[in-house]
Amino acid sequence: MNSWLFSLLGAPAGGGGDASAGSLVSTLIPFILIIGIFYFLIIRPQNKKQKETQNMLKALKKGDKIVTIGGIHGTIQSVKESSVIVRVDDNTKLEFSRSAISGVENSAKEEKAEKSDDKKTENLLADKGNDAGDEAKN
Repeated sequence: MNSWLFSLLGAPAGGGGDASAGSLVSTLIPFILIIGIFYFLIIRPQNKKQKETQNMLKALKKGDKIVTIGGIHGTIQSVKESSVIVRVDDNTKLEFSRSAISGVENSAKEEKAEKSDDKKTENLLADKGNDAGDEAKN
């Protein structure tokens, strides 16, 4: 315990040239571990999220339902190079910078497709359950 404390403070533990090389390694290992932890817990997920956001902003198209950073919900009316025009109400159109869009909501078509996929899955599971029940009776 004391030798570890001395190595952190930079004082020689027992004297001798070989001890300083060992203390240098034992001092660097915690710093390397901390850097590794920061990379995997903070930096890497942040970079991943940033790439997903950039891909989402590039894929914006007319008719997408969006939510802005300020919480305004609307439908994209037209897409420009660095901005989008969003229809908020029947007669209200607002122009936002692309970076002001926080997310794309599921459109009605996508929601119907997801519901139909869920129903198909439920029907398949029910059919398999009925088949298994029939086989058990025989």
